[in-house]
Amino acid sequence: MQYKGHAYINTIGCQMNVYDSEKLAAILNALGFHPTRDMDKADIVVCNTCSIRHKAEEKAFSFLGRFAKEKQKKPYLLTVMAGCVAQQEGKNAFKRLPHLDLVLGTQAFSRFGQHIAALQSGRRQIVDTGPADGFFEIMPDTADFCENQVSKFVTIMQGCDNFCTYCVVPYVRGSERSRAWESIVEEIRILADSGIREVTLLGQNVNSYGRKEGGISFARLLEKVAGVEGICRIRFATSHPKDLSSELIQAMTDLDKVCSHLHLPVQSGSDKILKKMNRGYTRDIYLSRINDLKKACPGIGLSTDIIVGFPSETRTDFNDTMSLLTEVQFDSIFAFAYSDRSSAPAAKFADQVKEKEKMDRLNQLLALQDQVTENINKKVKGQVVQVLVEGVSTRLHEKFVKTSDKMKQMTGRTASNKIVHFPSDTSGIGDLVDIKISDAYLHSLWGRPLERLTP
Repeated sequence: MQYKGHAYINTIGCQMNVYDSEKLAAILNALGFHPTRDMDKADIVVCNTCSIRHKAEEKAFSFLGRFAKEKQKKPYLLTVMAGCVAQQEGKNAFKRLPHLDLVLGTQAFSRFGQHIAALQSGRRQIVDTGPADGFFEIMPDTADFCENQVSKFVTIMQGCDNFCTYCVVPYVRGSERSRAWESIVEEIRILADSGIREVTLLGQNVNSYGRKEGGISFARLLEKVAGVEGICRIRFATSHPKDLSSELIQAMTDLDKVCSHLHLPVQSGSDKILKKMNRGYTRDIYLSRINDLKKACPGIGLSTDIIVGFPSETRTDFNDTMSLLTEVQFDSIFAFAYSDRSSAPAAKFADQVKEKEKMDRLNQLLALQDQVTENINKKVKGQVVQVLVEGVSTRLHEKFVKTSDKMKQMTGRTASNKIVHFPSDTSGIGDLVDIKISDAYLHSLWGRPLERLTP
């Protein structure tokens, strides 16, 4: 059945949620609900949720809560909670949001269309947190792409089998399953034909891609993707340190299209805490992987995730994390103070760290990383880097806006994932441009183009 109306989708959380929201939008578009950025025009509102932290969960409830009064004015308005919080809460979501129409779990996306039809027929308060019928996939609707879009996410696997004690992902996204490589490559070909130049392959642990199914390895998948004409850069997230193979490191060295950047979450520098987290590696194993990467890929950009204040973390454990930052020299980090998730085992652990101590440690960690990042960026001054142009910069630098230099300020990223701003009236979105770096700051680099490279 075809409907007429507008759909507003609010996405909270990770890159995978962004990708999933695009698939939900494609389903709605096929049903006749066209995307809108104006909530007041919406006939259906979807919040694709994240439960990795309590703050993200509360953000979802707060967003959907505002539509209680709106539905009194517009009784036809449909409200949907989708994703991880929906999977976690199920019918309990209606206790806080009695006006909610549909709770759509992470494995129920393939059934989204039939639930919309049921709602249009008058049903209310539908819950679907059942298992997936198969690997849910839908090819991209390129008609809905933003103009001049350069980069896209592509999910290659769903779920997780690692059961880190702080994490709810295995409970809300199910067990690990990999998508067929032929389907992945087909999707990327469609993206490339529509002008996409860079893809980021997504999974909770991309390093274990294909292992359960007995399919090709992740390194072989990278080779297949690198063969797609029109794609000039390949990124991926997230990698688990225990599964980072020599084959993958070699692929990063051999395949020119694979970016010289790796996000490798360490979470802690303390062996005691890593064991309590059930991470499956030690500090020494992690550092050996980093050393292998740096030898094989000189100049590789490294980023990581760190949790501060995990239950029973002592000052000594925290200092182990601080020393690991100094030793590895990450280009950037994503650091968080530990917070309980009710369905994760760590919520029942004793020796919880006080909130004030968590925040003190987090601030110390971030201050140290700021110094490391700034020092790394300063070393790039004077170098020539290749930048994939992503768009017009919203940032201005006084050095580049003098009367004699009134060019557009453009922005893009290096293969090592550093943001670069530069003046140019000739560089177009999607171009690869050589930039000589003249200024380096904590969060970005600035420079001037040498010449435009042919795509």
